[in-house]
Amino acid sequence: MGAAGQGLSADEVQGIREALAAGRKPKVVFTAAAGQIAGQVGQVVELTDPAVSDEFVVVRFGRDELPFSPADVAVAPRGAGRRVAESKPEAEVVVEPVVAEPEFVLERAPVPEQSRGDESRGERREESKVDAVEAKPAKRAVKAAKPKAPAGLTVTLQYAEGEWTVAAQQGSKSLAKPYVVKPAEALRMVALVDVPGVQEAVEQILAAERAEAEQQAEKLRAELAEIEARLAELREAG
Repeated sequence: MGAAGQGLSADEVQGIREALAAGRKPKVVFTAAAGQIAGQVGQVVELTDPAVSDEFVVVRFGRDELPFSPADVAVAPRGAGRRVAESKPEAEVVVEPVVAEPEFVLERAPVPEQSRGDESRGERREESKVDAVEAKPAKRAVKAAKPKAPAGLTVTLQYAEGEWTVAAQQGSKSLAKPYVVKPAEALRMVALVDVPGVQEAVEQILAAERAEAEQQAEKLRAELAEIEARLAELREAG
């Protein structure tokens, strides 16, 4: 079983895949790489294609089902609930040191001779100590959670069976299903990719399409000429 700070190993990913095939939903605990939800527990509900996106581990957390990478989660220990004990360190409490104020001595003026009496011979002093200043309220240093980066966006331009299509996908989610675009629009998109090999491939495809279209046009013109000749014969016969 992998450490909670190291994410899932290849063997653990295979074990989760087998558990899902058997109808179980293994529990995982979020690692520090997952950001502010580190230490909390979720259930793996699906493993998508890792070739499409690094975030192919779909975890149910609360009411949401979100994709994560193997580094974001680890196999949860037995008996783990919604939160693993001691998974998140307590917020550090910073207390400023107490600084004692200097001691003050208050001295009374001498009492006149006629009013001293037997108990007030000599000078009498009283000392007053200043209480220590109370500590200021404790400051709590809380580390801001690292925001999770969004999944990668993939836009695909494809040529197949005489048609150009465009599709878009973010992570494992399809944003736009393949839809047909005109050859001129496809050529403008490819022009943005400054790669000579790609440009040459597109030009070859367009040249082949033009040649095929010219052949079809020539065939149609020949058929039209035959039809017009036949029509002329019918007119003469009539």
